[in-house]
Amino acid sequence: MNSTQTLQQMHGLRLQGMYQAYRSQLELPMNQQLESHELIAHLIQSEELNRANEKTAYYLKLAKLRLPATLEQIECGASRNLSKQQLATLAEGLYLSNGENILITGATGCGKSFMACALGHQACLQGYKTTYLNMNRIPSANPVISE
Repeated sequence: MNSTQTLQQMHGLRLQGMYQAYRSQLELPMNQQLESHELIAHLIQSEELNRANEKTAYYLKLAKLRLPATLEQIECGASRNLSKQQLATLAEGLYLSNGENILITGATGCGKSFMACALGHQACLQGYKTTYLNMNRIPSANPVISE
């Protein structure tokens, strides 16, 4: 089997990470190409990374975050009642694995939605499915029945 057939099979099996990594290896001079066992490890790592990136991109698309925010963009300080330590704790995502909720409060325009989107983005990076809903879209626990 030649390299062209191998590339076609990788493409046909949707192994895009392996496909790209193998193609880039074939473009290198022979003395710079990896040995067989190193090449296999490199191809598998590339495929794993590609799949993780695709999964994250899919989760971010599903989340429908209103703002393109990340935790690195959040400003901490006494005026916002948020310390860098508190933000670092939220970034770890332990509240997600423990099934805990976060309530973000503050005046209009203080950055509540921005912070929620940043936390949603971080959750997607950690492999959690996320959905952004504002209060108008959250169903009421006690529906109002009018006569």
